[in-house]
Amino acid sequence: MDSVQESPCLSVASKKEGRRDGRAERIVVVGVNSFEYFGGIPEIVVPDNLKSGVTSPCYYEPDINPTYDDLSLHYGFAIIPARVRAPRDKAKVETAVQVIERWVLAPLRKRTFFSIDEINEAMEPLLEEVNNRVMEHLKKSRRELFESVDRPALRPLPNRPYEYAERKSATVNINYHVTFNKHYYSVPYTLIGKSTEIRATADTVEVFYKGERVASHMRDDRPGKYSTKPSHMPSNHRRRMEKWSPDRFIRWAGKIGSHTCQAIQVLLSSKRHPEQAYKTCIGVLKLADKYSPERLEAACSTAIRFNLYSYRQIHNILKNKMDKREQDEINHRPTSVHKHVRGAQYYH
Repeated sequence: MDSVQESPCLSVASKKEGRRDGRAERIVVVGVNSFEYFGGIPEIVVPDNLKSGVTSPCYYEPDINPTYDDLSLHYGFAIIPARVRAPRDKAKVETAVQVIERWVLAPLRKRTFFSIDEINEAMEPLLEEVNNRVMEHLKKSRRELFESVDRPALRPLPNRPYEYAERKSATVNINYHVTFNKHYYSVPYTLIGKSTEIRATADTVEVFYKGERVASHMRDDRPGKYSTKPSHMPSNHRRRMEKWSPDRFIRWAGKIGSHTCQAIQVLLSSKRHPEQAYKTCIGVLKLADKYSPERLEAACSTAIRFNLYSYRQIHNILKNKMDKREQDEINHRPTSVHKHVRGAQYYH
């Protein structure tokens, strides 16, 4: 059992599916399963000051966890945290924990379980027994009171349950894409250089700018790949009033050497849209600042020879000085043919 919650009349042990262990996701799973069990949504939810619900407790203005706040917006309930060290604000929950520990957990304490589903299956009949047992002081069961008092006051559930979402801030790159989980998603090119917020569920990735959704994609976790919508691209593939273009990269590479120019042309043509290769081209060309234009030209020559067309591969050539070794081999080759020079073929 992951958590225990109680309405004024009905106890419920929430079921945790066990996908991930994030604190924010845990409270989402507890909330979603509780609402489904109750069959409706209350107007106000009073959580304790747990970190997954309240980021920073404050008597006058508590800071709600963004994921928990997103959950409340989806279901349409208000979050009013209990006061710090004030158990009377949630007396029903404190009592419910004691009831569940006594009548559900205690009978199972000597059993060994090997999965969450097995635990839930064992708990379910005990939980139903607790909810259907007649309370002596009220002469009614928790379920009877829930059906007569609580259920009529609940709002209906939305058509779709809330999906846990990961959040991340990202700046739009010069290729009008943002990065999430090593995959690139396009946004309108007018947002280049702007700070955006990414909201990703198991199926979709949404990008927001100043609270407004500007892009939505099906989630794709393939690293290094692109999800690009044509509507996000500038007409005739110009970038920020032609500040960036394939011609500019080719001219830049041509100043370094013919091999560098050839490598950049291959990189630009390897993508469905040239803009998707802009960051790679910048990375390759800036290696000249660190290693010198001559070494970059030699490294690109080696890359072309072995068909290694990526920033990482060209950088490794320079880092491991493979360009120098190849140049040394070229320098030590015989420059002329002579009858006393046997050549490499003699030793084969």
